Amino acid sequence: MTRRILSGVLGVVIAFVVGAIIMLLEGYEPLATYGALAQFSLGGIGPLTTTLKNSVPLVLTGLSAAIAFASGPVNLGQPGQLVFGALAATLGGLYISLPPVLEIPLLLLLAIAGGALWSGLAGLLKQAFGMSEFIVTLMLNMIADFFTAWAIAYPFMDRKAFSPMTPPIAQSGWMPDIGPLNASVLIMLVSVVVMWFVFQRWRAGYEWRITGQNSLFARLGGCDVRGNFMAVMLVTGALAGLAGGLVVMGGPHRFLKGLGANYAWDGIMIAIMANNGLVETLIYGVFVAAIQTGALGMELITNVPSEIAQVLQAVLVLVIVATREYASVVFDRLAARRQARERAT
Repeated sequence: MTRRILSGVLGVVIAFVVGAIIMLLEGYEPLATYGALAQFSLGGIGPLTTTLKNSVPLVLTGLSAAIAFASGPVNLGQPGQLVFGALAATLGGLYISLPPVLEIPLLLLLAIAGGALWSGLAGLLKQAFGMSEFIVTLMLNMIADFFTAWAIAYPFMDRKAFSPMTPPIAQSGWMPDIGPLNASVLIMLVSVVVMWFVFQRWRAGYEWRITGQNSLFARLGGCDVRGNFMAVMLVTGALAGLAGGLVVMGGPHRFLKGLGANYAWDGIMIAIMANNGLVETLIYGVFVAAIQTGALGMELITNVPSEIAQVLQAVLVLVIVATREYASVVFDRLAARRQARERAT
């Protein structure tokens, strides 16, 4: 744990230093830029709650990728699973109108089912025909993009709109605000806690982790490797689908063209930064959301283009991963030297 914390903090510091050097080379003031970035993402209740709300799809898709990678399956289908979950929640909100206490859980379940359906398809193709889930999930992303684009441009399009989008869902399906905080943030936190408990404390989670580390050992130890593979695919797809449902239900309350944005790809990036740690995924997800949220305000105040935030994200990934690997080597060498000294004495 100490190693992960130290390497993570060191990686973030180095990344910010590298980002500052890039800004200096481009003629910008790093301190003023970082100050504006923090001000518009964390400087007060309003910016902080906006950052937390923006972190919801990043954390949930990151959680999906982290659990998949740590358990063995290479599920890269979060973009498609997110938009399918979003579409399922949208259609439920268009054609079903119940009191909020029933409508909101129903739409969340539909979003979960939509994501799980899309990931389960990849799982079935793997189980039935031995097709690589790495390739299948990537290809299904494109199919999901085209299918949802067709759905919102033809059968479910809002005829009063000037661009492809659905009509608004029933207002009873909107995620409410609890004080200044949107309820979608609470759903995200509950999801992280539940998945951490399953992954770290339940037998199923133990089998997933063992399978991810050594599938042969897990099989010889009596684990149902095929069943666990399918379970992981369904769970991770469900998390990505939930992210899509919360994007719709938290606002704009309809399925818009480009709704998925880069949420899922950023989530995969966050899982890599977190080294598949679930708590670390939450922390890095909020951190990346803060950078993205503060980018627009940074551009308004300092005239630094918001694309600098994307450069900073890329630098963060490279530096944090490299620092983690190098720090691991250094810590191992120091531990070996300490043990050698102890044996010598």
